[in-house]
Amino acid sequence: MTGVVRVRLRICAAVTPAGSAARNARHSASERLDGAMIAKMRNGGEACTSANRFYVHSRVAGEFSKGLAAAMDALVVGPGLEPGTQVGPLINQAAVDKVSELVEGAIDGGARPLAGGGSVDRRGWFYRPTVLGNVDPSSAILREEIFGPVAPIVVFDDLDEAVRLANDTEYGLVSYVYTGDLARGLRVSEALEAGMIGLNRGVVSDPAAPFGGVKQSGIGREGGHDGLLDYLESKYVAVQW
Repeated sequence: MTGVVRVRLRICAAVTPAGSAARNARHSASERLDGAMIAKMRNGGEACTSANRFYVHSRVAGEFSKGLAAAMDALVVGPGLEPGTQVGPLINQAAVDKVSELVEGAIDGGARPLAGGGSVDRRGWFYRPTVLGNVDPSSAILREEIFGPVAPIVVFDDLDEAVRLANDTEYGLVSYVYTGDLARGLRVSEALEAGMIGLNRGVVSDPAAPFGGVKQSGIGREGGHDGLLDYLESKYVAVQW
């Protein structure tokens, strides 16, 4: 079954644009940001497929970080029944405390808040949508599931190093990759140790596709042909004729 261990690997990598001009235009900066917001902020970040870590190439890191911070800052936090609300509360006070501890630990380690960074001054378990830049690769926030509206960004220059950092975890549910070079994207998808990959898209869930992870992110698959196999029995017939 899947979901035995709830902490999983997530990555959203904005890779240096490459290839033909038409291919570059196909995946603009705004599309990368839209995909990042979808991957990160589904259910306010409290989803098993929510992006937990962002590895961004240095050539696009400044633009991406600024855009993501602006998009997160613009979100309206409040009760779900309040008109205009876009981000609701976390599940309980323990969740707020955990998110706060991870963010404060990252900042103590040198991370720079680009947006948010703290609870909301109102009744309820609210936490401001937060973006952290200059996050140390050894920070706890990159190794534990945040399960909240926080996006830590790590800048890289070497793609192989980014893949190594992404795989440096015992978990591996889903990864997201954005690139203007399809061949490069497929190579990275092969190298990432995750059960599901979203290539130039921020959503992977589909009833027709096998849902599940690798390593400590569960055993088996739900959905698709693979999901039906759990309900079948294999029969082996050895024949000598």
